[in-house]
Formats: sequence, C-alpha cells, structure tokens
Amino acid sequence: QVQLVESGGGRVQPGGSLRLSCAASRLTFSRNAMAWFRQGPGREREFVAAIRWAGSSTRYADSVKGRFTISKDNAKNTVYLQMSSLKPEDTAVYYCAAGPLLSTIVGNYDYWGQGTQVTVSS
Repeated sequence: QVQLVESGGGRVQPGGSLRLSCAASRLTFSRNAMAWFRQGPGREREFVAAIRWAGSSTRYADSVKGRFTISKDNAKNTVYLQMSSLKPEDTAVYYCAAGPLLSTIVGNYDYWGQGTQVTVSS
C-alpha cells in the first residue's frame, strides 16, 4: 500500500512563502506521477501542480504559475511544493497524490495523503 505523508503547512501572511513536503513510501513504477491538489472552505478539490518521477515534466494550474514550484528528490522519494507570493485565496488543505499519469484530474490519482492546512492571513 502506497503511503503519502505531507508536512510543512501553517499560517503565513500574504506575500509570504511556505514549502510543503510529501514523503512517499511503497511506491511502484506504476505510480509515475505525483501531484498537489488543494481544497478550500466550501470548494471542490482542485489541481495545483504535478510532476513525473522520471524526467522533468511538470504541470501547473494557471492560478499558481510563477508563484509555486513543484520539485522532487528521487533518492528520498519526496516531492516538494515551494509556494511564494501567497495570497489569502491560497488558503486550503493541500493534498499530495500519486497516480500512473501526469494529470490535472482528481480521479486520475489513486493514492492520497491526509492533507496539510495552509492559511494565508494577516
């Protein structure tokens, strides 16, 4: 069973930065893509960013392009989300997910972490 454990959430002022981490265990080659999604209060879960374990392909939601960067450390089986220039609308629970394909669709990921809260507020 794949296990994903997120960390790094917290409270930050607008314009600030945070780095989220997702440590993955028991991954198989069939789980080639990792992604971050988020779910704000009263909102549906939405795509943030994704990356392949093999190579350097990435995808970003338009709302975070230029502010967020997804990266990986294959040796540590860890994926990161560096978030900068944070806005109040970035407030959400952030989830790490693993799946077979690089995708922006929630249903294409079959393993999920427990989530980590990010609050952007002054």
